[in-house]
Amino acid sequence: MRADRETALAALYSDFTALNMEGGWHRRFPALWPEPRRNFLPHVWHYADVRPILDRAGELIDTQQAERRNLTMFNPVEGNIYSTVRTIVAAYQMIRPGETARAHRHTPNALRLILEGHGTSTVVDGKQVEMRPGDVLLTPNWAWHSHSNDGAEQCYWMDFLDVPLVHLLEPMFYEPHPDGLEQAVEQLEQAPIAFRWEDTLAHFEAEQARLGPNVPLTIGLGPAQLDTIALHMLRIGAGQTTTPAQTTANAIFAVVQGSGVAEIDGERHSWSFGDTIAVPAWRAHSIHAQSDSVLLRVSDEPVMRKLGWLRSRQP
Repeated sequence: MRADRETALAALYSDFTALNMEGGWHRRFPALWPEPRRNFLPHVWHYADVRPILDRAGELIDTQQAERRNLTMFNPVEGNIYSTVRTIVAAYQMIRPGETARAHRHTPNALRLILEGHGTSTVVDGKQVEMRPGDVLLTPNWAWHSHSNDGAEQCYWMDFLDVPLVHLLEPMFYEPHPDGLEQAVEQLEQAPIAFRWEDTLAHFEAEQARLGPNVPLTIGLGPAQLDTIALHMLRIGAGQTTTPAQTTANAIFAVVQGSGVAEIDGERHSWSFGDTIAVPAWRAHSIHAQSDSVLLRVSDEPVMRKLGWLRSRQP
């Protein structure tokens, strides 16, 4: 009797497997689990290692060969070839004096943090804004954008885009500008898409006066925002450590100034100016500053909040 049942079950499984179906009662791999899995890995990319490589690329790769001379940071989790964390990719980019990165637009949202160099500007939907060290600039989805370096210095920055999220959901569109560059351009000193470093410092000072001394600070950048990416600046004094956190939001930290150690799931990762720290979802983490430090936190909090999936706890 048992043998007959096993034979019948085998036939049943074979029949619906042949239809590309699976019985919910005997899955090979579970579809639900009690809390987020630890898939993507914590990792740090060191700007001191990357900058000389970008310089070498500048000698070999011009803007005719590549619209953007950038190096994307792919998470070292097995099988991944592109994403820095699950929903966001980060990259380092450099533009040499006299170069122009041609205009294009795409459905992914993007932003950049300027690290070094003066004389570079971006044009976003016909509005030209200078990019200076410490500035954060937004490129909302489907906005035309180009970059040019009219100064005497090589300029370096970090890009962040929600391309992996767009890959997952499929609405990817990309279009180069038919003229190469936008023709009607208005130059602006200030723009909603540009968060100036001096304004960030002033915001920190106001927040410090409100909260008192010797407290790590976190401020949001705005009011202009991207639909899928949240931006926060952290200021951590020498010897200070942020409160340990654990959240469903995927995050990337970029070091604007200072040095220190990130503790992620009990492992310590050193960081300094220009470094990139990947903190995947649901990884317990805290940031310790060895010198006065400022970090930019780029996360997918808006996505998690909109869908009702944003959860956090203090480990």
